[in-house]
Amino acid sequence: MARKSYEGRDVTVSFDPEVCQHSGTCVRGLAAVFDTGRSPWITPDGAGAEAVVAQVAKCPSGALRIEARPT
Repeated sequence: MARKSYEGRDVTVSFDPEVCQHSGTCVRGLAAVFDTGRSPWITPDGAGAEAVVAQVAKCPSGALRIEARPT
């Protein structure tokens, strides 16, 4: 399975399920964006871009990443 991108207005988050350690850090830290009971489970517009970027930085495995936007 390949890395999948979830595009929001201000930030795009990508996720690689093969790298994920399922620590739950993302869900516990920012449930408005990361919710495994919802499809899609990542909705970057659920919080401000700064909060999303900060939460993604806490991912212990690196499965979550902030993707650069084309200029």
